[in-house]
Amino acid sequence: MPLVKDNAVTADDFVRVADDDAIPSGAVLLPAARFLVDPEGVLKRNSKVGVIWPNNKPIAELAPYLDRLAAVALVFPTFRDGRAYSQARLLRERFGYAGEMRATGQVLRDQFVFMLRAGFDAFEVKKDSDAAAFAKVAQRYSVFYQPTGDGRLTASRRRLADQTEGVRL
Repeated sequence: MPLVKDNAVTADDFVRVADDDAIPSGAVLLPAARFLVDPEGVLKRNSKVGVIWPNNKPIAELAPYLDRLAAVALVFPTFRDGRAYSQARLLRERFGYAGEMRATGQVLRDQFVFMLRAGFDAFEVKKDSDAAAFAKVAQRYSVFYQPTGDGRLTASRRRLADQTEGVRL
């Protein structure tokens, strides 16, 4: 499955670990249930740890560990289920999560911009053609009116900044 990050197809540093598999050395993505059995033990490893967080689980349960997680993969089980958008906004805006936030599951080309705006910065896509098209989609829009979790200034904030830049007190 191609991984799109920083507007390019890239190699995935993380190895997905199933519930029953041994945890290998190196960067791992663990299912939430597996992670929550012994989070402190898992986080003591000398490698990056990420969690695959389902969209039906409260994101607040993950909050105590966010500063030590390298990645959080939020799941889109179907394209009609947008709960992971809300989870992404909460992670970025309420909990201040600064690590990699990955969209996984039904990640569709026409939803990439919305996912970016919600705060996602990595995307597992099913088709190579979607991965190739992502960079074009991500660069299509540079100014937005709505504030969201990606940290970019809105159009009104940019205008205000431009106006105050010229005024010296």
